[in-house]
Amino acid sequence: MKTFGIGIDIVETARIEQSIEKFGDRFLQRIYLPAELEYAHKMKHPALHLAARFAAKEALSKAFGTGIGKTIGWRDLEVARTGPGAPQVVLHGGAKEYAEKIGAIQVLVSLSHTEHYGAASAIVNIGESAD
Repeated sequence: MKTFGIGIDIVETARIEQSIEKFGDRFLQRIYLPAELEYAHKMKHPALHLAARFAAKEALSKAFGTGIGKTIGWRDLEVARTGPGAPQVVLHGGAKEYAEKIGAIQVLVSLSHTEHYGAASAIVNIGESAD
């Protein structure tokens, strides 16, 4: 197994709040999948969790080397949670197709947030699985 790419991103929580105020559901539906919105809206401060997920999608697109656009869209990348609560990446559409094309065997993401920022780092590994 070898590393194909790494990515990192940080997002101001206020930027997410402003986008929600200005564009409402249009913004939310363009960026996030239903489970991501459901999770964030269960939290005391949803924008913190939405900012971290926004940063994760950016970091993942950097790790894949594509950015957000033609190959991978916002909703092609989902940040879910494992049983213990760790973030887990679920690939859809273009991201899933691209991961298969490059031989990705592992896609990892780590999230963090403070009152003012959401941050994420991502790694895409390719090659043979160690299983």
